[in-house]
Amino acid sequence: MSLANRVKSRRDALGLTQTEAAEKAGIRQQSWASIEDGSTKKPRNIISIARALECDAGWLMMGDNIQPVHDINTKKLPLISYVQAGNLVHSVPITDCDGEFEYILTDQELSQSAFALKIEGDSMEPDFKSGDVIIVDPEIKPHPGEFIVAANNEREATFKKYRPTRIDANGNEHFELVPLNSDYPTLSSENTPLMIIGTMIEHRIYRRKR
Repeated sequence: MSLANRVKSRRDALGLTQTEAAEKAGIRQQSWASIEDGSTKKPRNIISIARALECDAGWLMMGDNIQPVHDINTKKLPLISYVQAGNLVHSVPITDCDGEFEYILTDQELSQSAFALKIEGDSMEPDFKSGDVIIVDPEIKPHPGEFIVAANNEREATFKKYRPTRIDANGNEHFELVPLNSDYPTLSSENTPLMIIGTMIEHRIYRRKR
């Protein structure tokens, strides 16, 4: 397989157009096209091209034994908004939500409904700061003390600590959503209709701008 074929196969695997891939790599679409048609054999921007294709630059150039990320037990997760997460309570598939998605990669074994969410606000500080990313799996039942994404009847999603309180006579479990920042109130399912969307299974912290 040639450089041109490896670049095209990775782009196709990620579902990107030439224009989208070129934008991610910071080059012109015409330059990308010249790589895929074989005109350019040694692109100067191979590192940024590999980054855009989420694979190893050495593999792109040489086709050696270095595997692209796509071949290493990875899964693409949509990075959705709080509004999109809230819609999941009403069985709205992620693919039907309005707006385009960014994606992140994970090597965790997750359900098909798993997604990523970028933290907003400061209600979960100091452990979770605005801009951090969490990975959530709707098919994992939370244990006491774990962190969950939940929503109310207004389709407003929130990220909080899960604390079960009691099971009523009808077998319904009641719980509280506890913020880590004491400036925010604890929410109770007995006072506000709350529905659990999913359980956090990974927390990603990125370098913060000074």
